[in-house]
Amino acid sequence: MTLKIYGIGASRAARPLWTALELCVPFEHIPTPYAGGATRTPEFLAINPNGHIPALIDERPEGTVTVWESMACALYIARVHGQADGQSITPATPREEAEALRWSFWTVSELEKDALTVLMHRMAMPAEQRKPELADQAESRLKVPLAVLEQHLQAQNARGEAYLAANRFTVADVCVASVASWIRPAAALLAQYPAVSAWLKACVDRPAQVQARGMK
Repeated sequence: MTLKIYGIGASRAARPLWTALELCVPFEHIPTPYAGGATRTPEFLAINPNGHIPALIDERPEGTVTVWESMACALYIARVHGQADGQSITPATPREEAEALRWSFWTVSELEKDALTVLMHRMAMPAEQRKPELADQAESRLKVPLAVLEQHLQAQNARGEAYLAANRFTVADVCVASVASWIRPAAALLAQYPAVSAWLKACVDRPAQVQARGMK
């Protein structure tokens, strides 16, 4: 296979894995956990000198392409390996491309840090290591970006479009939902944003997302 994706589903690597699965793109999954030193070997550091997953290698006729950073990996796969036919998750118009770019970057800058804090201190960490006060503070800060996302999804619904960029699921939804899903342990917070809650459930219930998260 020409496309190799390094990482595991229980990490940010879920984003490119999910994208490739949605597109039915053939790829080789190279299981690479973030713990235990696998990302610090000379071999992996030659791929991503930052020592983080995910990373991907795409062997192409014009030469080898290496991509790291999870959002970049997902957007690359959609753009290079997808078809801009208005049917797949690949953006098919300049507007859809813009939505995918702006919401992906927005997610990293406005949502990810506090969403991860909620996930870790509400569910993922051992109970004795959790700090509920940190989760409380993160949830309070998340009200601002969640209100922005709610407003956008309501506007989308008003124009007859059920997803972030179109009336179909696209890579924009992959990138944002992969982070927004970390907020689900804060059920009371999400309940305040019905459009976000409905959209998020539709995204995370997709078979490709379930499959990607289970890849070890």
